[in-house]
Amino acid sequence: MPGIHPYIVKRIYEHPAPEDGYRILIDKLWPRGVKKEAAGLDEWDKDIAPSDELRRWFGHRDDRFEEFGRRYKEELKQKRESLDHIRAIAKTRQVCLLYGARNTKSNHAIILKEVLETR
Repeated sequence: MPGIHPYIVKRIYEHPAPEDGYRILIDKLWPRGVKKEAAGLDEWDKDIAPSDELRRWFGHRDDRFEEFGRRYKEELKQKRESLDHIRAIAKTRQVCLLYGARNTKSNHAIILKEVLETR
């Protein structure tokens, strides 16, 4: 069952906005050049990010995105607590999933949003 409020996906390099709602950084590594004070984070969930092994294999290659998505969804099956936590927040406010990747079309935030929106 999806949250009442929508999930949005945004690069952490974009300025925080009030309409972002609850801002969660979902990367394992802190993004280069971003000051923690300026990030406007409510939370940094390193655990929900893809494993180092999967992240390195993917290498942000578009031709690997479909397989990356399948593998990441498998990893997320072991992250039930984090998923439930984010879904609980979405019941009361919008959740903004923040990522650092340059590619706005093929990244783990898109996969995570899809998983959060479905049960």
